[in-house]
Amino acid sequence: MVFLHKCPICGKLTDDEKYRPFCSKRCADIDLGRWFDGSYAVPAEELDEADYEELEKELYNKKDEEK
Repeated sequence: MVFLHKCPICGKLTDDEKYRPFCSKRCADIDLGRWFDGSYAVPAEELDEADYEELEKELYNKKDEEK
């Protein structure tokens, strides 16, 4: 069964499965390049000392519960 999909880089409709979800190696490489150069990023939240202490407490409590 053939499924058409839209390339997220160029928007071309294609049924090529080889580079899915992209239409070609070129578009796949463009996407990879964007990851490498930092164009895509997952937002992060800075933690302060109190946050680290809370996480440590939760970790130790969890370890105690497992015993």
